[in-house]
Amino acid sequence: MSRIGKKPVTIPAGVTATLDGDQVSVKGPKGTLSIPKADLISYELVEGGISVQPANDTKRARAFWGMQRTLVQNLVTGVTTGFSKKLLITGVGYRAAAQGKVLKLQLGYSHDVNIDVPEGIEIKTPDQTTVEISGIDKQKVGQIAAEIRRWRKPEPYKGKGIKYDGEFIFRKEGKKK
Repeated sequence: MSRIGKKPVTIPAGVTATLDGDQVSVKGPKGTLSIPKADLISYELVEGGISVQPANDTKRARAFWGMQRTLVQNLVTGVTTGFSKKLLITGVGYRAAAQGKVLKLQLGYSHDVNIDVPEGIEIKTPDQTTVEISGIDKQKVGQIAAEIRRWRKPEPYKGKGIKYDGEFIFRKEGKKK
């Protein structure tokens, strides 16, 4: 039994959920999101929420159960509060600047790195060493954050690079004579 899957996803006031054919759609104050239904899972609108149950008693259906419930929960959270990630840039001369739909990064390369911001994602740079990514789709927010971080991962000796806010970088001691 999935402990996560047993609980129905509660739908707050101002949010509407619909089960159309092969889609689960959620509409709220920040927008509309939908995911395709899994064949092994049955979705049901209950009073005040969406119940997610395995369609049969196979091992594969039980494996999908908790994940599908979490995906539906992410839809509801996205249209109500949204998701955000914060990246911190450490290093001499490393900077970030958001200019419209393009994020310009200076990361010690011979050229600037320009990253196009996808639709539905908002990127802010409160200062030159902080990048805030926000949006309603958790997968898109995490993906763009990972793509930005990939340009210069934090190195273990000086800690230079792009890291997530709250991420611990294991530091190594340098050479000894």
